[in-house]
Amino acid sequence: MSVSPRLPHLGHRVVRVTLLRLSLSMLCAGAVCAQGVAALQPVPPHQWNAPMARHLLERAGFGGTPADVDQLARMTPTQAVQHLVRYQRTPDVYTPFEPSSIHDPGLEPFAPSRPAATDMARATGEALGVQVKPTGNRPAQQVADRYLYWLRASRLETQRLGYWWANRMLTTPRPLQEKLTLFWHGHFATSEEKVRDVRKMQIQNETLRQHANGKFRDLMLAVAQDPAMLVYLDAAVNVKGAPNENFAREVMELFTMGVGHYGESDIKEAARAFTGWNYQGLSFAITPALHDDGNKSLLGQTGNLDGEQVIDLLLAQPATADFIAAKLYRFFVRETLTPELQQAWGRVLRESGYDVSAFMERLLLSQDFYSEATRATRIKPPVELLISSYKKMELKSVPGIPDFNDQTDLLGQKLFFPPNVAGWAQGRSWITPGLLLARSNVMYDTLFPSIDFIPTDRVPGSIYQIIPVADKLARGMDVGAATQAESKAARGERQQTLAVTREEEFNTRLASYNAWRKAIEKVRPLPRYTAQLNLSQWMRDARCSTTAQAVDHLLQRFVSVPVANPLKQQLDALLTEELGTPDLRRADSYMEDALRNLLHVILSLPAYQLG
Repeated sequence: MSVSPRLPHLGHRVVRVTLLRLSLSMLCAGAVCAQGVAALQPVPPHQWNAPMARHLLERAGFGGTPADVDQLARMTPTQAVQHLVRYQRTPDVYTPFEPSSIHDPGLEPFAPSRPAATDMARATGEALGVQVKPTGNRPAQQVADRYLYWLRASRLETQRLGYWWANRMLTTPRPLQEKLTLFWHGHFATSEEKVRDVRKMQIQNETLRQHANGKFRDLMLAVAQDPAMLVYLDAAVNVKGAPNENFAREVMELFTMGVGHYGESDIKEAARAFTGWNYQGLSFAITPALHDDGNKSLLGQTGNLDGEQVIDLLLAQPATADFIAAKLYRFFVRETLTPELQQAWGRVLRESGYDVSAFMERLLLSQDFYSEATRATRIKPPVELLISSYKKMELKSVPGIPDFNDQTDLLGQKLFFPPNVAGWAQGRSWITPGLLLARSNVMYDTLFPSIDFIPTDRVPGSIYQIIPVADKLARGMDVGAATQAESKAARGERQQTLAVTREEEFNTRLASYNAWRKAIEKVRPLPRYTAQLNLSQWMRDARCSTTAQAVDHLLQRFVSVPVANPLKQQLDALLTEELGTPDLRRADSYMEDALRNLLHVILSLPAYQLG
C-alpha cells in the first residue's frame, strides 16, 4: 500500500515521521510481550481504580469520555461489569434504521447474474418484473437496467445501514451489546458482495444484536436459519441427492469446533442434514421434498438427523466450548493464550450452558483481564479506532465528511463487507507501516476535512465509465456513440455520431448509467457534515494554561499507553512552536488549529492504536 502522509504544516513532517517510526517499534515490541497467564479469579475490589475502569470501557465498549470513566470508577468492579454485561437492564434508546424505498416484489426472484436475467427475458419475454419490448431496438434494456439497479441500490443502502450502525455504536447506552454484535459479525461473516440484499443484511444484524449476550445455541440456530447466511453459503443448492458442503464445512471449521475435530465424512453427513433449508422472501423455510430424511452418521452418532440436531451435536463437543471461548478471549482480552488457559475458559463457557453473559461477566472480572500482559496491548480494529476516537472527541454523531465507509474500507474493515467467510483477521494484521500512515491520514481528514470532498453515495465508483456516458447523452449524442468504449476513442477508432444507432438486445454501459441514476433517486443521501469540535473550549474547561498542560490533557483523554517524558517534551515543543508561546491564555484567540494539529500527531502515534 502506498499512502502519503497528510500534514497540515510541512515544517513538522520530519518530527511526525520520526514519531511514527519510533512508536511503531514500541507498538510491535508491546504486542509481542503481551503474553502470560493470570488467574481466572475476580479482581479484588480494593484494587479497582480509574485506569481499570478505562480499560474495561475500551475493551467492553468503544472507550469513553473522562465522565464515562469516572462513572464506572465510582462503582465496584462487579457493579461496573454487570452494568455493561447485563445491558438489558439499561433502556435501549436509539433511532431505528429508516430504509429507503428501493425494493419492490417484481425484483423477486432476483437473477443470479445479469446474463441469467437477460436470458430469462429472451426465453419468456419477461424478467425482474419487466416485460421485453415487442419491437424496436434494445428490447431487453429495461431488464439489464433493473438488474444493475438493484445491485447499485442495495450496495448504497447497505452503506447507509453501516452509517446507522456506526452511529448506534457511538451513542448507545449499551456499548457491550454493539461490541458483541460487531464480534459476531466477524464470527458469522457474510457480505453484501454475495448476499446482494440489504434487507437480509439488516435482518442478520438485528439477529446478532438480539442474541449477542444470550445462549450461544440460540444464536447459532438463528444464524443457521438466517436468510443472509443461507444465501452466502449456498443453501439453495444444498438439496437431497446433491448436497452442497459449504455451510456444513463452515459450521464446523469456523462457527463451532475449529479445524482438526472432524473429518470429511462428518462434513458430508452434516450437509445431508441441512438439505432443504432455505428461505422464502425474508423468512426461513424448509422444503421437505428437498430434505434428505435418511440416516446420517457423524461424530459417532447415527440417526435421521436434521440440521437442528446437528447443531446440538456440535455444541456437545468439548472442542466447541474451547473454540468459542478462545475467540471471545482473543477479541476481548489478548491474542495469546496457552492450551491450558483455553481449556479453562472453555470449561467456564460449557458449565454455564453456553451463556454468553455469564461467560463475559467472568472474563471481564478476571485478574487476567486486568493484568499488565493484557492492558493496552490490543491493536484496535479500524471500526473501533474510529468510533472510540469520535467518542473521546464527544461527537454526537458519526461525521459524513470524511466518509466513514471509505475510511474503514481503506483501513481494511468495512461493515457488512468482510473479506470472506472467515471474517477479518485480528491483531498485528491491522498494522503495517502503510496502514499506520493510512490511520494517520484518516485522523487528519477528520480534524482537517477536505474542501473538495466527493460524496461517494452520490457519485458512482466507476466514474470514468458512467460520467462520460451521461455527459454525451446530455449533449444529444445517440446511445451507440455515447456508450462506445473510451479506449477505442483514445486510439482514434471512434466512429462519428450516426443517425441510426447499432442494433443490440441491450447496452451494458447504458444499463450501468441508468442503474446509478435510478439508485441515487431512490436511496436516501447520507448526511454530510464535518466533526463538530472545539478543542480550545476543552482547554478552557480543563483550566489548562500552558502547552504542557494541554499535552497532558489530550494524552490523558485519548491514549491508554503511558507516554514517556521525552515524547511529551517533543509534543510540547511542537505546540509551543505552532503557538509562538507556551502560554495558552496568550494564544486563546488563535489556538484551535494548533491544538488540532497536536491532536492529529497524538492520534497518529501507534501507541494510540492500542487499547
